[in-house]
Amino acid sequence: MKIYNCIKDFQPVDNAIVTIGTFDGVHLGHQAIFNKMREDAKKIKGYTVVITFYPHPRIVLGLDSKNLRFINTQEKKINRIEETGIDFLVIVPFTKDFASLSSEEFITDFVVEKVNPVKIVTGYDHHFGKDREGGFELLSKMGEKHGFEVEKVEAQIVNDLKVSSTRVRKLLEAGKVKAANSFLGYEYSITGKVVKGQSIGRDMGFPTANIEVSDEYKLIAAVGVYACRVEYMGKFYKGMSNIGFRPTIDHGDLTIEVNIFDFDQQIYNEEITIYFVDRMRDEHKFESIDALKAQLVKDRKQALKIL
Repeated sequence: MKIYNCIKDFQPVDNAIVTIGTFDGVHLGHQAIFNKMREDAKKIKGYTVVITFYPHPRIVLGLDSKNLRFINTQEKKINRIEETGIDFLVIVPFTKDFASLSSEEFITDFVVEKVNPVKIVTGYDHHFGKDREGGFELLSKMGEKHGFEVEKVEAQIVNDLKVSSTRVRKLLEAGKVKAANSFLGYEYSITGKVVKGQSIGRDMGFPTANIEVSDEYKLIAAVGVYACRVEYMGKFYKGMSNIGFRPTIDHGDLTIEVNIFDFDQQIYNEEITIYFVDRMRDEHKFESIDALKAQLVKDRKQALKIL
């Protein structure tokens, strides 16, 4: 996949099949759009082009940005889109001036002039342009005017529910990672740098890697203990992770730590990714360190059973 960080740098290609959106989750709904694009492009020997925005429009416009959290970091979102087999990704710098463009101006001045699509594939609830005034009907009219086809991909249904980024976020905020993963089509993850902790876990026989997440907008799943997989240097390991405040030990700030099974390397300042498979229990305050240690033994057995 070739990436452009400005639409002006993009060189139009023959038979471009295009979609437009923020695509935070790159969930099953988004994947259905990308799959449809690839199918259509193959039929006409064309290319797939995804147009997205950075920073997220709600951050630039100050729309509840204090509470705004994303399923994927920008880097992870790009990786997820690349994994779907898209040919070109165009990342449009989102500014307040750009936000003032009407829907018609956006389609005419940016999409048609710069990309020249033969077809635009859109999600069932996609809106665009100033105040999100543009939708499928307007896009269809613009298609008639400028000579491109428009197709809407209907909502993907999982367990009788529509797949959406909002639904995934709510599930993660409730700690329901297994359900969230079923909508994502992959395991929710957190990537961070390993930082030095208090080594209390190591003293108990359960050494943990504490990670620091640099992206302030990254959505962190609910407090609790999770069965997980850990990626380090391209290899995967089984483990269990705790997101919480460690009430038995210090009641400090929120921490993300993981006990990687059968792993004894020193990895301070290295980057790891934790893939969350299922939530096992709430975080509890135990009467003693010994009681906590006994629970960790049970947690490990349960995690191995899940994994």
